[in-house]
Amino acid sequence: MHDPSTAPDDDGSGTLFGLDALPPAGTAEKPAAPPASGPLFRDSAAARRLLPVREIHAEPAAAASPRGRQILARFPGARVIEVGSHWRIPGLHGNEGNVERWVRVKGETLVLGEKKTMATRPNGRSADWIAPGASNGCAMACAYCYVPRRKGYANPVTVFTNIDRVVAHLGRHIARLGPKTEPNQCDPEAWVYDIGENGDCSVDALICDNTADLVHAFRQWPTAKASFATKFVNPDLLTLDPRGRTRIRFSLMPPDDSRLLDVRTSPVADRIAAAGDFLDAGYEVHFNLSPVVVRPGWEDAWAELLRHLDDVLPDRVKRQAAAEVIMLTHNRELHEVNLGWHPRAEEVLWRPDLQQAKRSENGALNVRYRGGVKADAVARLRALVAAHASWLRVRYAF
Repeated sequence: MHDPSTAPDDDGSGTLFGLDALPPAGTAEKPAAPPASGPLFRDSAAARRLLPVREIHAEPAAAASPRGRQILARFPGARVIEVGSHWRIPGLHGNEGNVERWVRVKGETLVLGEKKTMATRPNGRSADWIAPGASNGCAMACAYCYVPRRKGYANPVTVFTNIDRVVAHLGRHIARLGPKTEPNQCDPEAWVYDIGENGDCSVDALICDNTADLVHAFRQWPTAKASFATKFVNPDLLTLDPRGRTRIRFSLMPPDDSRLLDVRTSPVADRIAAAGDFLDAGYEVHFNLSPVVVRPGWEDAWAELLRHLDDVLPDRVKRQAAAEVIMLTHNRELHEVNLGWHPRAEEVLWRPDLQQAKRSENGALNVRYRGGVKADAVARLRALVAAHASWLRVRYAF
């Protein structure tokens, strides 16, 4: 893959356009759906329950920025605490006592910072490229999430307020790439950029307009496409008019597994039911079968889920759908954290009899299913897809 990231990334050369060239968040030149009437979902009681923000730790420059001011205005009752770095917050990061407040911290605390390093990394699995994230962390509390491993005992949403720099960086990167000349499993025509590697863009859209700005940017880049996975159904995203340039990947697992492991997320049935609405609103709709957790009865549970997909999804969704299969990856440090707030999850996540240590691409020492166990499980799940949802193309299994 040609890597344009080695070229200088200054603030002007090669820019297709910056954030100031985008229409205001929440507007579109030719809306795919009528404008929302009444308050947005992010102003609803349901959204407030997910994010009852009480304190905001903010770098001074982030708080003073236009995006930072937007966020502070959304949570006027929150106590604002000045911090020198969004990565090093005494009492939040590295505080073992926060394990007992693991879920409360996710909803009641926000962090505002500026993204200092703009880097786009090659991927080749879910997407061609991993874009610089506009956030880090999540208000949901999935027991297997890899993001908190770097933070230590607390993982609230960190919002990066310099979204204009993220958009400008992506514009330069896309311009240097030029058109995609060879199809691959990521997409036959467009360069695909994962914009939500370390967070959930649907939840981020409850906090500010970062997700809207990225969706609006990609719809004006004809050679590229945004992509993000989500476990949260946010109807506000239906108003953004992505024009086919954003791929939303609804993460799915059997409902019993989700109730145990996907804490604070939308029910799996709601994610599936939303697929048609998102397709009609201009999104490409894919699915993540993720993570696949090997436990007693797992094959029957996945077969039931796949039959449900086949029964309820409209044909128009099936015709364009594809899926990623991702086997569970766990981590000893996260295992220890989970024992402090959700030990029942570890009964299925921590399986030394089936797992082995393996160093990941970023250098972390993780725990994955042993080679034979993983290969057998992937083959069995592929067979289940073929038997119960033959229309669902598996883009890759990992």
